[in-house]
Amino acid sequence: MELTLDFIKKKIQPEQLFMLSVLLVNGGNYLYNLVLGRVLGPEKFADAAILITFLLVLSFVAMTFQLVTAKFSVIFEKSVFKAFISNTFRNALITGIILGLAIIFFATNLQSFFKTTSSSMFIVFGMGVPFYFLMSVNRGVFQGRKELKSLSVTYQTEMISRLCITFLILAFLQVLDTSLVIAIGIFCSFIFGLFPFKNKQFLQLKSIALPTIEKKLVKNFFLITAFYELTQIVINNSDILLVKHYFDANEAGLYASLALIGRVVYFIAWMFVMLLLPSVIQLKKEGKSTLPILVKYLGYIAFIAITIVLGCYLFPETIIKLLFGKEYLQIAPLLWKYALATGIFAISNIFAYYYLSLDKYVPVVLSGLFGMLQILLILFFHVSLTQVVHVQILAMVLLLVVQLGYFFYKDSNR
Repeated sequence: MELTLDFIKKKIQPEQLFMLSVLLVNGGNYLYNLVLGRVLGPEKFADAAILITFLLVLSFVAMTFQLVTAKFSVIFEKSVFKAFISNTFRNALITGIILGLAIIFFATNLQSFFKTTSSSMFIVFGMGVPFYFLMSVNRGVFQGRKELKSLSVTYQTEMISRLCITFLILAFLQVLDTSLVIAIGIFCSFIFGLFPFKNKQFLQLKSIALPTIEKKLVKNFFLITAFYELTQIVINNSDILLVKHYFDANEAGLYASLALIGRVVYFIAWMFVMLLLPSVIQLKKEGKSTLPILVKYLGYIAFIAITIVLGCYLFPETIIKLLFGKEYLQIAPLLWKYALATGIFAISNIFAYYYLSLDKYVPVVLSGLFGMLQILLILFFHVSLTQVVHVQILAMVLLLVVQLGYFFYKDSNR
């Protein structure tokens, strides 16, 4: 046994261990969603999907703080870093409180707009938002310093706690509304996801002055990252929210299951983005070429995307039966098409994060424009779920074309 552990420590790099951890976490989150889909059925799963989508939206908003923290954890040192991270924790907590209170205040309106069975699920969710923002800054420090073991643990504790708590309550407290149970599970997972929390010394409400030049750097990067994460929210979640608004509960539940299966490529691509950003920043800091690491990760994502799209094209009914059951079979013809749209977006996303790491923001603006295009297309073309998927493919193909155009233009001018 000891020989095996020694072999793992010597042969497997921290980055590889982190990727394995991310696969485990994504697998657990996938299992969570799949079991909910099977247990609840399409109509009730539509409500669950709204909360899960809210969780994804929250993760993108909080990711702004995580990416900013990760970047400047690499760049700043000593007293400047201490001032930066203290201010970041403070600002994240204030932002989380404001957003959480807004969700609680508009809980009834959210229930009405999304046609959910309860408003209490939004109230419980809103209570957990501040904890999620603290968790994201904590993860940003681990990410920037490449403390990948601690970073992995935070994701694992969040996933495992949500999985266990939700299904324990569903099993033993069946009198509770299922959407409320899911909200409670999510809330508790935010608390568990804070561990390990090694940065308590920076968690203080008193503001510490950051030097003017560094403050400007942080502000500029924060604003552009916030804008980009907003585009991620739009592209990743607007379709589910609009489908829940325009279609009945059964069709919305079917579409939610389609999105969950089709987005697997995006969730896998995410782990490469987590490694890409600090690596590119470090290479730039050392004056080394960053192009090889971009090409490497693009190759990984393209291979994964092609494999998943082919699998969805060749075996759609088998995949849906295995994952969700026969109740969801009518969306089988759309599976490979949705996976195609997501795969194209995942590849485009690598370009955007790469240039974001290099402080070049044109790809970020392009993502924003095509995110708005996607919303407009769905607003005007939503006769059927098929049409909703087709317009997304169109928007993502156009986005990839312009991202590639920008890349070749920049590369030719090197």
